This record gives sequence, C-alpha cells and structure tokens, in this order.
Amino acid sequence: MDKKDKQKKIQEIQIIEQNLQNLLLQKQAFQLELSETKSAKMEIEKSEEVFKIIGQLMIKSDKTKIKDELINKEKILELRVKSIENQENSLQERFEELKKELFE
Repeated sequence: MDKKDKQKKIQEIQIIEQNLQNLLLQKQAFQLELSETKSAKMEIEKSEEVFKIIGQLMIKSDKTKIKDELINKEKILELRVKSIENQENSLQERFEELKKELFE
C-alpha cells in the first residue's frame, strides 16, 4: 500500500469517527425522548384527567387519544434508534476493515 492509499484510508477513518460521534449524539437524544414518552405513557394510566400543552396553553384532552399518540411516538422513536444502531454497526464494520488494512 502506497502513502497516498494510506492517507485516504486515514481520512476515511477520521470521517467514520466523526459520523459515529454524530450518530451517538442523535441516538442519545432519541433515547431520552423515548424514555420521556414511556414515562408519560405510564403517568397517563394513573391519571383521571389528561392535559396537553399546545404552545403556551394547557388544554384538557381525551386520555385515549393522547395514549394512542404516545404509543405511535414510541414506535417511531424505537424505529429511529434501531436505524441509528444499524448505521453505527455498518460504520463500525467499515472502521474495523480500514484499521485492518492499514496495520497489515
């Protein structure tokens, strides 16, 4: 492997590391939102009345409707986290390949 190829692989490794860092931040944000959504869903079960914040207003809402919205939001967030994990795995595999190629 010549110097130019090594340089390209090192640059690609650096880009992968940056992408992995960005994915980690996104994943943490989605996991936090997912945790809050699950917590809200549990609180709804305990409540008689449910309110929804819209802008600067708190409006009384239908418990079933809000619960359904939270269930859908939870599913979407779980899909997003799973998608990010798949991207992370792909990048990690490529990272390992490049590392092997550089040090062999």
